[in-house]
Amino acid sequence: MAVAFTPTLPRRWRPGPAATLLGGLGSLLAVALVAIGPERLIAQVEGDRGITPVAATTDIQVSGIAVEATGSSAAEARLNGWKQAQKKAWEKAGGPSMDEATIESMVSAVVIEREQVGPRRYIATLGVVFDRARAGQYLGASRGTVGQSSAPLLVIPVLRSGGASQVYEVRGPWQAAWAAFQAGNSPIDYVRPTGSGGDSLLITAGQPQRRSRAWWRNVLDQFRAADVIVPEARLERQWPGGPVRGTFTARYGPDNKFLESFTLTANDEAGVPAMLTTAVQRIDAIYARALSQGLLKPDATLNHGGAMDAGLAALIEAARQAEQAATATEGEPTATPSAAPTTPAVISTFTVQFASPDAAAVDAALAAVRGAPGVQGAATTSIAMGGTSVMRVTYAGELAALADALRARGWRVTMGPNALSIRR
Repeated sequence: MAVAFTPTLPRRWRPGPAATLLGGLGSLLAVALVAIGPERLIAQVEGDRGITPVAATTDIQVSGIAVEATGSSAAEARLNGWKQAQKKAWEKAGGPSMDEATIESMVSAVVIEREQVGPRRYIATLGVVFDRARAGQYLGASRGTVGQSSAPLLVIPVLRSGGASQVYEVRGPWQAAWAAFQAGNSPIDYVRPTGSGGDSLLITAGQPQRRSRAWWRNVLDQFRAADVIVPEARLERQWPGGPVRGTFTARYGPDNKFLESFTLTANDEAGVPAMLTTAVQRIDAIYARALSQGLLKPDATLNHGGAMDAGLAALIEAARQAEQAATATEGEPTATPSAAPTTPAVISTFTVQFASPDAAAVDAALAAVRGAPGVQGAATTSIAMGGTSVMRVTYAGELAALADALRARGWRVTMGPNALSIRR
């Protein structure tokens, strides 16, 4: 007897809610990795981007000495080239006529910038460092900057190349040139950040365009500088593998004031480092001249002591007094005269937390707190862009009175132990 066999079809599998959620998350992660790449998921401050500046010395360095020498061997040719460089460097530094042995006794180091060594020929570009203790008596008068020194100046080396602007976002050639610059013989006290860690977030190519003095004070305080200088380099490549044209501008101060500008050209990409090294030396000379002309004095508006224009200070004080008078008379009962002597208010210091989504919010919070009656002073102690910042407030009175004064100015205030939290 034949038996009919009917095959059983498998049931269609349907994922449950948990499987659907996991599958969706996996798909989104895969799309994100394909779209932006796994390397973009790394934190902004990670990566090898810092360049530590060379240790500055007080010795006298003369760079860019081109030599060509021969000898019976490669070692002898190199030695002859070094002796030739020492004599040329001494002449370039403006030293008096001396014999080779005397000049050699004052040399503390020879810096090899570029060299080609053959069996009997030596071609190189060298730098010669003279010991200041020995050579200073002959070269000091010719340097022209003896006894003159600037205040600590923060250096922000801005590089504009290929349509992008950068400072410490990546390791750039302009930052490398400033890190390698031997500033011990310069009258300018350069403060050169390494560019690592949070430096790349705090100092960007847009920072010189800011005008907020409160923001600049916090940046300069981080590096213990009195003012800022901005050496700017703009590189333009004529065609791939061709000449590179560099336009260099020296600026200074929180208002990014212009000093001087010049142009250099490198024959190809290999000549860019040497061009940047020359540009750093020329910009240093520009800042040295500006210092001698009295242009590099620290901006008075950056001083915490409030040394600003007298007319501006009078206007601010008049507006503050008028606002205090209006706040005191609005909605308050008339005070009854009393013969009892008044007790002077105790000056206290409190911590105030406030939201800081951007720099404008920081300035607005500081201005509002400083304008509250009884506030003697307010300064930020910690800034977190996009988060919560902290200021220290000196107030003539108790914490509750300060809270009431801020509420009267439209703030929502939360009291804590010797601290307040304010928000709009």
